[in-house]
Amino acid sequence: MAIINVDSNGKADVLDYKNALEILEKEYSQRDGIDVQTLINSKTNGGLTYNDFLILPGYIGFAANEVALDTPITKRITLKTPFVSSPMDTVTEHQMAIHIALLGGLGVIHHNCSAEEQAEMVAKVKRFENGFISDPIVISPETTVAEAKALKEKWGFGGFPVTEKGTLRSKLVGIITPRDVQFHDNLNDPVTAVMSTDLITAREGIDLKEANDILTKSKKGKLPIVDENFNLITLVSRSDLMKNLHYPLASKLPESKQLISAAAIGTRPEDKVRLQKLVDAGLDIVVLDSSQGNSMYQIEMIKYIKEKYPNLDVIGGNVVTREQAAALIAAGVDGLRIGMGSGSACITQEVMAVGRPQATSVYNVTSFARRFGVPCIADGGIQNVGHIVKGIALGASTVMMGGLLAGTTESPGQYFVSREGQLVKAYRGMGSIDAMEDKKAGAGSKDAKASNAGTARYFSEGDRLLVAQGVSGSVLDRGSVNKFIPYLMAGVQHSLQDIGVKSLTELRQGVVDGTVRFEMRTVSAQAEGNVHGLHSFDKKLYS
Repeated sequence: MAIINVDSNGKADVLDYKNALEILEKEYSQRDGIDVQTLINSKTNGGLTYNDFLILPGYIGFAANEVALDTPITKRITLKTPFVSSPMDTVTEHQMAIHIALLGGLGVIHHNCSAEEQAEMVAKVKRFENGFISDPIVISPETTVAEAKALKEKWGFGGFPVTEKGTLRSKLVGIITPRDVQFHDNLNDPVTAVMSTDLITAREGIDLKEANDILTKSKKGKLPIVDENFNLITLVSRSDLMKNLHYPLASKLPESKQLISAAAIGTRPEDKVRLQKLVDAGLDIVVLDSSQGNSMYQIEMIKYIKEKYPNLDVIGGNVVTREQAAALIAAGVDGLRIGMGSGSACITQEVMAVGRPQATSVYNVTSFARRFGVPCIADGGIQNVGHIVKGIALGASTVMMGGLLAGTTESPGQYFVSREGQLVKAYRGMGSIDAMEDKKAGAGSKDAKASNAGTARYFSEGDRLLVAQGVSGSVLDRGSVNKFIPYLMAGVQHSLQDIGVKSLTELRQGVVDGTVRFEMRTVSAQAEGNVHGLHSFDKKLYS
């Protein structure tokens, strides 16, 4: 097959299609599109958002499911997917943190509550999945059926070993399960009246594989590990076997079978007390939550944490410039959070005239932080799969989502029907008047001494007059994260397939090398790239 090539003088030449790549290399001085440095040239273009550009396609030579989404969240910890939920009181509590971690991401538990409530949520994340459960909930023979049911409500599981003293390393006498108490009428009866005593146990020293084999064959829910005197030493749970089977991407530390837990704190002196409670509950990553992270408060807190808790990873922020990032990197952060005023419920840029468009922020901070091996979270402005891919292409290791996850089943709060008859959930920025006033009043806490998370994040807790940097609103129902996160994952994989890269690492490196190319988008181009020309349509993203 041939084509006719006509030069500028009108001279025609017949060429084989097989020469196309050779001609491209010889006669065209550069690839289509522009490199990232040209794209993010603020002197020419001004600050860019994700909608201002596109990534050009490459060559597809592999299946989408071959695309690897492994990515670092801190210097030490790597996730299987790049999805992080925001520490907002309408986004992340323990249910969100658990389920997004099971799917390979990370949930950052908000601090718009008392320290005790936040620590309890961290503990629930850590207890959700274990190998050997070294600190199981143990009850005594005097515990009543009513108390056992209350423990199930509190912890989300209902299988508890019963020992003579109600403690670990005491003689095992039975196990209580949800089935034992479900239909028992007398709630004042002791658990000994209904507990299972037909126990299968294993001796101390057994390895996890052997313990799991015994559990599989026994068809029991729990396998107590006992010493030679039948004292309870530890526990293995059948439910954990099923979780390992159904959630192979679950976010765990290499040396642990427990889910990774992350939580946010402020930078005030009382947050040091809060942090100790979180560490005692099993915290792995602490996120310093501030709208402007380059402050004396945060730098002092970073140094304090790295000295007192050397095994605790610290993510600092928020930052949008290299200068901000440099100060926090010098203080010792293990990760950075990028974004100021780009969130869907944030009005900082409008009210304060301070901030930076998100695409420009992500590129400038990550290109600097990469030199020090510090991973960065692109926080804010994520409305769809394309924005996730663009944030990562510009250098982010992970993306943090607030509004995109606020409408899911696992986010805090109740559904209600909007005036238009749609199912929605409440969503608010942490700089909204609602969020700040709730914390100044101690609303939602067991005591009135809860940290002023909303106000402290914006350095407003001592102000008589609150200046809002966020709004309150609602978001449409998105169903469960157990369906929504896999949709995001598949979308990112297909996007990288179109670009022609097989991993997030390869995408970021291709941008640095100049092999991944970009194109600016005019307003008309943005309109062309969205739905247009239809009388009506139903925009259903996944099923």
